[in-house]
Amino acid sequence: MAKTSFINPFKAIKYLFEKPVTLRYPFETKEIADRYRGFHNNNWDKCTGCGNCADICPNKAIEMIKIDELTSRPEEGMKNERPQIDYGRCCFCGLCVDVCPPGSLILTKDFFHIHFDTDTFTFIPKDEKSDSETYKSEQDYSIFNASLAHRKENYSGFSPDMQYALFEPDRIEMPEIEPDERKLSFVEQVIGYSKELARKEAGRCLECKLCEEACPAHLKISDYIDAIYRDEPEESLQKIFEDNPIPSICGRICMAHCEDACSLHIRGDSLAIRWIKRYAADQIKSFKDELEINPGEPTGKRIGIIGAGPSGLSLAYFLRLQGHDVVIYDQLSGGGGAIRIGPPAYRLPLAAIDKDVDHIKSLGVKFNFNTKVGKDITFEEIYKNDAVFMGIGNTISFSTRVPNAEKCIFALDFLKDNKIGKQRKVGKEVIVIGGGNVAMDVARETVRLQYIQFPDQKTVTKTISLEDWNELPATELEVKEAKEEGIQFNPAWGPKEVVLDEAGNIKGLECKKVKSIFNDEGRFAPTFFEEQTKLIKADMIIEAIGQRADYSFLPEELNKKLEFTERRKVKVDENGMTTIPKLFAGGDIVNVNLDAVTAIADAKIAAEGINNFLKK
Repeated sequence: MAKTSFINPFKAIKYLFEKPVTLRYPFETKEIADRYRGFHNNNWDKCTGCGNCADICPNKAIEMIKIDELTSRPEEGMKNERPQIDYGRCCFCGLCVDVCPPGSLILTKDFFHIHFDTDTFTFIPKDEKSDSETYKSEQDYSIFNASLAHRKENYSGFSPDMQYALFEPDRIEMPEIEPDERKLSFVEQVIGYSKELARKEAGRCLECKLCEEACPAHLKISDYIDAIYRDEPEESLQKIFEDNPIPSICGRICMAHCEDACSLHIRGDSLAIRWIKRYAADQIKSFKDELEINPGEPTGKRIGIIGAGPSGLSLAYFLRLQGHDVVIYDQLSGGGGAIRIGPPAYRLPLAAIDKDVDHIKSLGVKFNFNTKVGKDITFEEIYKNDAVFMGIGNTISFSTRVPNAEKCIFALDFLKDNKIGKQRKVGKEVIVIGGGNVAMDVARETVRLQYIQFPDQKTVTKTISLEDWNELPATELEVKEAKEEGIQFNPAWGPKEVVLDEAGNIKGLECKKVKSIFNDEGRFAPTFFEEQTKLIKADMIIEAIGQRADYSFLPEELNKKLEFTERRKVKVDENGMTTIPKLFAGGDIVNVNLDAVTAIADAKIAAEGINNFLKK
């Protein structure tokens, strides 16, 4: 054993002259690391209440609490809930921050809270903007008062970083035909996901279910997406059919309100919910043969449905599952209603429509096609049923009524002939009046017909609309794809007169600049700069400015009893019944969304209403 020198104790004398390492806390503080994980801070303006933070917490330290002063906005993907943190459980791992889709949640550099009451360790965090009393400036902050109720402002630590996010922000792109190729024919533009791509996109779902609240029909979206992720398309489709009997149609033309509410869209791309639904529907060749969906026990009740559109088809399906006899009357040669003749084949092929219609027919629903109510059969005859549903859609086109407007073609007639009738001849210079989705359909269909009818010749299709670029009612996607196909836009111009040549043929459209579209009360009342005009050349003009319903099939005494809302929609009660006894209604004549999924929602309401009515 080595001997210890008697000089060693004197070596400690040198430390008398060195600065001590120990901090004189709290009078002296140490700089906190930039990515320190302390107490939470939550930006309530960004937070959607999705609950992903609570779902991922390994210690169950986070609970979603309803906040009375907040308003839920399902259509925007906003819940009136915010996370509450139990700091008796929290291990400050930061997973809640990494999984937060809007990036509202952060961990600060604050970490002191001393209190004898354990209830104070449970806390609903806010940010400096919404909780100014808690967050103090550098001058007002005191370490002696540091707690969850006395915190330093702008003291961020562990903050969201997309590089480490626990979700995939980028959507799996849908394979599509390129613009230069797709505008040459009516081949379906969207190719569809492969199994690999569908499962990869489904894997992006965080299962927060904001989409389900935003969906008018409240489909069980997270369930059917999870089934696709597990490669179970039949299970996925079974779940879809609980609320939506036309998945092949909706998988192609749904307005996808659910995607607008998806929590992923705030810092990335929304989940491709519509395309995953389409994938599920396309994997099953025959819904009847491969799915166990059967009609209920016969009730002896019979319901007549006028119109084979989305609302009529959906109602027939729901009522048939209840065991009722259902018969549908429609003037077209097949099912689908307005969507059979409206959306062009490159968006919605007839085969996709017939796949859904055939399945509903296989359940025992009777279809009377080529039957116009009021002509081929009277409404009184249909009214003899135990209940009647009216889902007739909007079939009468509006006209601009400018001078020589009779020379124009109506959009619905044009679309109908091209899809289920004799293809229309188009001009080399075509103007489409309108800025909505129907106008985009007409314009894009015209481009294809021009390439077919005038190969290797110069052609052009133009649109004019009262709305300016930022007001166009058509979806951003429709406008984008129309531009890609070479369509020329003239926003904020209104028709003044259809100009004719000496032979009475269309020469062009004289337009005037729009000053405003709505008056101070918000009513449609366009005004113009009358002196600011221009002539747009054309040899064909198509009007696509809207449609209305035709109620002429109703007997006069019943027509008088039918009441409407201020927006000229049929008034229905909470059961979907109109002001005419046992006559129910839904679809475009009732709702303002004018889309298939809202029509399905109307059908669900009417199905329950009719069941209750029949029981009484």
